[in-house]
Amino acid sequence: MDSDAVVAGAAGPPQVRASAFDRQAAFAALLEHRQADGTIDTHAYKKWQGPHWTLHSLAQLGHPSGDESLRPMLEQVYKWLFSPQHLRPPSTATLPGQTDRIRRCASQEGVAIWYAVSLGLADDRTDELVSRLASWQWPDGGWNCDKRPQARTSSFQETLLPLRGLARYATAGRDLSGQAQISRDRAAELLLSRRLLWRRHDGAPILPDWGGNPLLIQYPVRFYDLLLALLVMTEVGKVRDPRCSDALNLLEHKRLADAGFPVELRTAVTSSRMISRGTFANWGPAGRRHSNPLVTAEAEFVLQCAARH
Repeated sequence: MDSDAVVAGAAGPPQVRASAFDRQAAFAALLEHRQADGTIDTHAYKKWQGPHWTLHSLAQLGHPSGDESLRPMLEQVYKWLFSPQHLRPPSTATLPGQTDRIRRCASQEGVAIWYAVSLGLADDRTDELVSRLASWQWPDGGWNCDKRPQARTSSFQETLLPLRGLARYATAGRDLSGQAQISRDRAAELLLSRRLLWRRHDGAPILPDWGGNPLLIQYPVRFYDLLLALLVMTEVGKVRDPRCSDALNLLEHKRLADAGFPVELRTAVTSSRMISRGTFANWGPAGRRHSNPLVTAEAEFVLQCAARH
């Protein structure tokens, strides 16, 4: 990747120039399926083309903050997240004798908080989502939606994205009570205690029950993988913690001959139609032998913040 392929940003990974990746074309592709009222005619969580994931994708690509034309999609998300059934089984469950382990897919709230703040659209409902995450946090510092009674440890997939949302919320000046910062630090410690990717009791790699192999760089939809875990630790200010060293070493070993980094596991299919696990945007090249400019920008940002250059 050319040295001028990115524009440094203080708050997160640098923006990729149009010569390396056409962000404007990606924005247009993500938004062209809106109706006249600004909504998308599907369920808010439709994988991966509903309003929830469209807003996430826009924020991930650095869409300009304060675009009020996005608010109708955000209203669709809030209608879903604040519906009465969302807080009842099976969406949210409390098992007998385990009132300290609320079963909730907290990644949904975490992602919504992250893009609402990142896109400059946060309001009092965003604040309420933060309060909910704090009330659902498990004793070990994370979250889990596993309904099995024997599930006693938080899920990394359901913890990383709430952590990212809380971190973005706290740095945006909305955390007046300090609640988000406390929850953020507890969640970060859960992941750091496993060196991000390895089990404590035997040192073996963490292999989740669902999702891709976290040792591989996944893109564009990630719940837990090497690069996203390090990116979130960078945003939290913890990437220089010694417990990130092994993950940083693994990331460095993935650098290709052209100095870029690859998408090792493509997690969405680009399509102009609404399909299962589809995306309207083109996210650049994939494959272990091909550098991806978006992934490379994230990886370089992480390594620079970790003082690995």
